[in-house]
Amino acid sequence: MKNIAVMMMLTLGFTMSAQVKNVTKESTTTTVTVDNGTGRPKKVVKTENTNATQNIELQDAESSKLNKDIKRTPVEVNRSTTVSGDGIPTYYETNGQRYIFVPDSNGYKVSSSTDVNNFGVMRKTSNGQYIYHSNGRTSLGYIDANGNFVVETYDDKTDGVTVETYTRVKQ
Repeated sequence: MKNIAVMMMLTLGFTMSAQVKNVTKESTTTTVTVDNGTGRPKKVVKTENTNATQNIELQDAESSKLNKDIKRTPVEVNRSTTVSGDGIPTYYETNGQRYIFVPDSNGYKVSSSTDVNNFGVMRKTSNGQYIYHSNGRTSLGYIDANGNFVVETYDDKTDGVTVETYTRVKQ
């Protein structure tokens, strides 16, 4: 009985670890410096990331043949492009209001498109999130997988957290 239990555990262990993937990652970075005559050149960095993932499967997995051929499987390719640099704004919207996120030396300055003189600031933390300070309140923010900026603010009155999502506007 003990031998049967050990055989079943080994069989399950081998079948669960049989999923193998081929992953290829490629990153291309282009940096351009523009002198616009102000004495302070602007730097623009464009990063293109490509990830290709393919499952590796054998054609005759159950056969007792020693050398086995690999079965063709589809390749899933994901591409993303990020443009950043000095003074390149990113636009976000929430509740019908458009906001401009302009990079500065310490993070971002955030202002609405209707009142560019009244702005908030974003400072990046060591774990990749942002401290967002605007209109006398300090919140925690992060960029989600869709590129949207999500702000979580603690509310003293309700003893809860309010979540506000700024949807990225594609230019």
